Amino acid sequence: MSDVRQRVNREQGSDAAEPPPKEDVSKIPSSEDEDDDALNVGEVADASSLPQASDKTTGALDSALKDLSPRWRNWVVRGIFSWVMIFGFGFMIYLGPLALVVVIFAIQIKCFHEIITIGYVVYKSFDLPWFRTLSWYFLLVSNYFFYGESLIDYFGVLLHRAEFMRPFVTFHRFISFSLYIAGFVAFVCSLVKKHYLKQFTLFGWTHVTLLIVVTQSHLIMQNIFEGLVWLLVPVSMIICNDIMAYMFGFFFGKTPLIKLSPKKTWEGFIGGAVSTVFFGIGLSYFLVQFDSMVCPISYDEVKNSMSMECERHPVFVLSEFGIPATIQTFLSVFGFPQTTIKIYPFLLHSISLSLFASVIGPFGGFFASGFKRAFKIKDFGDTIPGHGGIMDRFDCQFLMATFVHVYYTSFIRAPNPQKIIQNVLLLSSEEQVQVFHMLRDKLLARGLLSLQNVTMPS
Repeated sequence: MSDVRQRVNREQGSDAAEPPPKEDVSKIPSSEDEDDDALNVGEVADASSLPQASDKTTGALDSALKDLSPRWRNWVVRGIFSWVMIFGFGFMIYLGPLALVVVIFAIQIKCFHEIITIGYVVYKSFDLPWFRTLSWYFLLVSNYFFYGESLIDYFGVLLHRAEFMRPFVTFHRFISFSLYIAGFVAFVCSLVKKHYLKQFTLFGWTHVTLLIVVTQSHLIMQNIFEGLVWLLVPVSMIICNDIMAYMFGFFFGKTPLIKLSPKKTWEGFIGGAVSTVFFGIGLSYFLVQFDSMVCPISYDEVKNSMSMECERHPVFVLSEFGIPATIQTFLSVFGFPQTTIKIYPFLLHSISLSLFASVIGPFGGFFASGFKRAFKIKDFGDTIPGHGGIMDRFDCQFLMATFVHVYYTSFIRAPNPQKIIQNVLLLSSEEQVQVFHMLRDKLLARGLLSLQNVTMPS
């Protein structure tokens, strides 16, 4: 019998299966150590109980539209409130840049509220301590940091004049870090056994929301301070693309564009893109005529007030460009023998902005659509009849704002003498004199300044 066993073992060779190792029972976590709130698919609630977009309006308007089909009723309601938002935006522009900053801050808070509320409902966090309190605390701290950075960068001299503001200007980053650490410690202290996974998930949810909403709204504010044109043109392009894509899709749309958003069509996508390019060029040409639109916002010490006067950046100055030979030949056929053309360089930049707004911008909306589908909701809220929540209108705007900021800092921004002087004025008197001597010596060495033109400081 032993000979038979040996023969079988030789035939099986190395393929013989070894017995599985015994499990170390001591390493298996007990049910008491497991997280009762493990985020299994079945345990994550959908957010269908959240407020959703509707066409419900005032009684008079509801009565006037009662005979329309749902499709046309939505079209009319959406159109009416689109114009309401456009005129409201125009009124904010009339009030000035600081009013726009306040509006952006209010929009940011509402967008944050809509996203945090989804997490609050979906992950059943009603029994978790301090979740909402800490979420709003982190929003406050992040705004303190970002808005403080911008105000110090643009209005540091003005802030430094007030004695009580000087510590906040000097130690701004340390104060911001300390406030964040206080929230971090509070979160750790709020952890509850058997809720760990849910709490860390919502902690990550809060921080991703801050990244999406606060960071990008901060970039919008930076764009405003660099000149209103860097806000108005991109925002208007997104609005135009959204409206025209909807119109082309409504009347001509037949070919689905993307599964994430079934109502989007290729006809709407292409029609919106072409319309946005022409609209962007026209709007850009109109806005560059006004200094108040193209000049950065700064503090004028002489006038002791905010100023929007400047020496224009070269992209806002009418410049002459040579026309390529091929195009010259084409134009000569129609009786236009021009070899050069005078245009504002900003118009060429506006084409780049409009292409991004119409081709890449909608992907911000597709991203939001995928997010909403993941949690089985139609919209982020019901703030705007026919449109949904505030976040539904600003998903593409946030993406566009980031692109504009990156584009501006990469291709447009030039050293700003006003900012340099502001930074020098923040120094002590001795340091200011030292900067003067260093700059004088450098200019003399380069032959840009003569000794006769130099007045020595007393």
